[in-house]
Amino acid sequence: MEFVLYEQKDKIGIITINREKALNALNSQVLDELSEAFDAVDLNVVRCLILTGAGEKSFVAGADIGEMSTLTKAEGEAFGKKGNDLFRKIESFPIPVIAAVNGFALGGGCEISMSCDIRICSDNAMFGQPEVGLGITPGFGGTQRLARLVSPGMAKQLIYTARNIKADEAYRIGLVNAVYSAETDEAGNVTVSAKDALMAAAEKMAAGIAAQAPIAVRNCKKAINDGLQVNIDEAIVIEEKLFGDCFETEDQKAGMGNFLKKKDDPTKVKVVDFKNA
Repeated sequence: MEFVLYEQKDKIGIITINREKALNALNSQVLDELSEAFDAVDLNVVRCLILTGAGEKSFVAGADIGEMSTLTKAEGEAFGKKGNDLFRKIESFPIPVIAAVNGFALGGGCEISMSCDIRICSDNAMFGQPEVGLGITPGFGGTQRLARLVSPGMAKQLIYTARNIKADEAYRIGLVNAVYSAETDEAGNVTVSAKDALMAAAEKMAAGIAAQAPIAVRNCKKAINDGLQVNIDEAIVIEEKLFGDCFETEDQKAGMGNFLKKKDDPTKVKVVDFKNA
């Protein structure tokens, strides 16, 4: 693919949007290639994905304004559907997806990060939904996911004002889980860039997820996502069914069996090498 790179490290997959000269902006081709990349992930092996952008300046600067500027009403709606179909694919992907956000995450960039399970960022990250300044609304789920993640009032403020926020404020309002900075030596020289620190943290987190029982992790993701769409009574039933689905699996037998062997000293329970996907 021209604009999307895929790398696999053991049980972790890394998808990189590689359109650095355009600050990784999303056009129709990038959206199509991202969809193909997710479809091609080997779910029998990979247990967690990282989504990031190429370069130091931008995760995804937004949707491609040049492409959008000439769209008709019907074409605009179709472009919105293309983005929403992809972002729902990411959101409902069977395994967890971590957004490692470096630099700009504006418009479609903020929206694609919100379709991921977890967002972490470098300290130069910038988030925002600037669409009203362009005469349009967010079109890839921004009006819906931002309100669900940070509160309706905060989402309305950010969307109505088209104001961008820095990493520290994104962390304060709960849009991201963690912020990573460059590492320096005693003389103040940068030894690890913020982007490298971010990716190292993302890979460490992904490895921690990949080490858990894969059936259980998948069922947890489905329980959380599906449960958030219904009332608590219906959500509990969803959890019960997915909880029950874990029993009689090799992972459940291995995990509980190992714990029971060590019941006299739980601190010595060894890490189980879960096999099932």
